[in-house]
Amino acid sequence: MTLILEIEFLAGVCRATDGPASDTPEWPPQPDRVYSALVSAWAARGQQPKERAALEWLEAQVVPAVHASKSTPRTTPEVFVPPNDFQTPSTDLNRSKWYRDYLSRGRRPPEKGRHQWQQALATVPGNRQRKERRFPVAVPDDSTMALVWGLDPERELVETLDAIARDVSYVGHSTSLVRCHFFSGDAATMKHTASEAQRRVYPGRLDELEQAHRANPVRPMILPGASVPVAVNAPAVPRADGWLVLEVVDGVVPDIRAAGLVSRVLRRALMSGYRAATLADAIPEVVSGHTPDGKPTRSPHLAIVPMAFAGFAHADGRLFGFALVPPPGATLLDIPGFRSAWETVAPYDPGNERRILELVGAPLRGPLRLAPTGAAIKRSLDPAPYLMSSQVWASVTPLILDRHLKRHDDAEVRALIARSCENVGLPRPDPENIQVGKHSAIEGTLPARPVSGAPPWTRWQVPEPLASRSLTHAIIDFGREVGGPVMLGAGRFAGLGLCRSLGAGR
Repeated sequence: MTLILEIEFLAGVCRATDGPASDTPEWPPQPDRVYSALVSAWAARGQQPKERAALEWLEAQVVPAVHASKSTPRTTPEVFVPPNDFQTPSTDLNRSKWYRDYLSRGRRPPEKGRHQWQQALATVPGNRQRKERRFPVAVPDDSTMALVWGLDPERELVETLDAIARDVSYVGHSTSLVRCHFFSGDAATMKHTASEAQRRVYPGRLDELEQAHRANPVRPMILPGASVPVAVNAPAVPRADGWLVLEVVDGVVPDIRAAGLVSRVLRRALMSGYRAATLADAIPEVVSGHTPDGKPTRSPHLAIVPMAFAGFAHADGRLFGFALVPPPGATLLDIPGFRSAWETVAPYDPGNERRILELVGAPLRGPLRLAPTGAAIKRSLDPAPYLMSSQVWASVTPLILDRHLKRHDDAEVRALIARSCENVGLPRPDPENIQVGKHSAIEGTLPARPVSGAPPWTRWQVPEPLASRSLTHAIIDFGREVGGPVMLGAGRFAGLGLCRSLGAGR
């Protein structure tokens, strides 16, 4: 016998999105979403200690299998709705003479109270600003799904969980009405084939949800659950779990040739988050890229790479965002203080329903606002081509050679690139299997060097200490498949030397 949670969507539809700012409906709902609904029901039932213990037991179990039918997304019209958390003026309007006069006789308010009058007028339903919203809907072939845990708990525990589940009224949007039922059954009787969950809960998730509710009871900010890691014996599928991809949501987007300098602005913003979070003396070397005495670190550290429209037909190299890439074998949350610094420098924006990081400073021509992507992202923001295994890799941004050239010939450049591969822990390719030159093999990328006589702004902008180094594009054949990411050269932590898979055996 196994533990089964059966969920029936009573209206035959599921209203939920796979990301805070996504227009793609989520089906089936992931375990972390269902667990949040269970916690909400537990809180509404009076937060009984016995039921809390059952939920804490559930969050510590293995990731359940998801049994659900296929679904069809339903087209959703654009609607314009007023914001839920409109701020009313702090002035006591009912007692203010200027406001009483405005209400009773329609007089023009005195200049002193003009601002409050304008705020009050904005609270009138007909005058409130409306924002464009979509409400994506998935229509499943079968409105009943199930989560199945491969374990057989005691009957009393199942009954306690079922008591909570019976009070769950919706999953996802409040109009996604459901009937939920926990029971012990045979997984072989499930109607639909099991699929792997994409997100999961974990010990401490209940505490996180409680803390989010205490911080903002009206509209708590619920972060998604953790991604489900790839099993050791699973096929090699590109995963982006270690990357934090930030897409541009507002501002003047810089040219990709300035990406190296913008990466430094982004890194400084993260470091300012440490200082604002009173962690100025604890900025880790993996974030700053410098040792405590101010010297450049020799250890792998956080890389910031551009995500550009490249590698597709008609690509033109436009920047769509940036990605924070942790060192090999680490995650961003492994970095001490990273979460606190990030949340400080990227406050939650209720209008966008996600955190927004604002960058300012040269070479930007104005504020640039970045936000984490959801599950459904533009192809140019997908890290998969940078993470998959491939025998042949090509540079999207040009490599900055690790040292100055002596002979200034291709053989010397190829030898330096082969050594760069070895320096970052990759297999050393045969220099004869490396092609170098001004142009990249990736469609949409820009030349490493401008044509003779071109204006200065057509050159790649690189950090000052590396300005005198040579830049080149490269195609590298490792002779066997190599897993990404592949970032090479002296500017690899600032987005230069970022390579993209060309596919095995090219």
